[in-house]
Amino acid sequence: MSRREDILQNIRRNTRVRYEKPDLSALEQGAITYADPVAQFCKVVEEVGGRVVTVNEGEDINALVRKLYPDAKRIASNLKNITCATFHPDDVAASADLDGTDLAVVDGRIGVCENGAVWVQQDVEQRAVYFISEALILLLDRKNLVNNMHEAYQKIDTGEYGYGVFISGPSKTADIEQALVMGAHGARELTVLLL
Repeated sequence: MSRREDILQNIRRNTRVRYEKPDLSALEQGAITYADPVAQFCKVVEEVGGRVVTVNEGEDINALVRKLYPDAKRIASNLKNITCATFHPDDVAASADLDGTDLAVVDGRIGVCENGAVWVQQDVEQRAVYFISEALILLLDRKNLVNNMHEAYQKIDTGEYGYGVFISGPSKTADIEQALVMGAHGARELTVLLL
């Protein structure tokens, strides 16, 4: 059993009062929906500092990646169709060895139109690749766009590694002397390739 499971088992064993999960059906029924999910998703991703590039049918994704990031030398990806990658993130001995990654190209599972977030399910051992690369490209099938977080939570899966994360735009913070700092906790640039 993992350390996480040990902690959860201890909490369950020592919790005396249990509460049922609240009924959220009224909220879910009244949740926002969009007539044009693709347009909404693109608009919000740009508002949070990212960009969306629509991939046309038959377009070479590797050529597009190279066109978008021509200076990227160290490109991480575990996706078989990303042949421009220079290494697989799990080929490094430790997470720290991912430092200096110019670009990571990973699979996005679900896109949320209300906030521009993309669910990324961990599918590599070295999940630091999602945060340590200077730029991040998320490949997302437009059929996997949902209107709101209620719909997204019904579809998320944490997969084999038991971890996933919503990523919305590049990492940014403004808590240091009220100056906007990009890349403080993750990628400085985020691009969603909408397939």
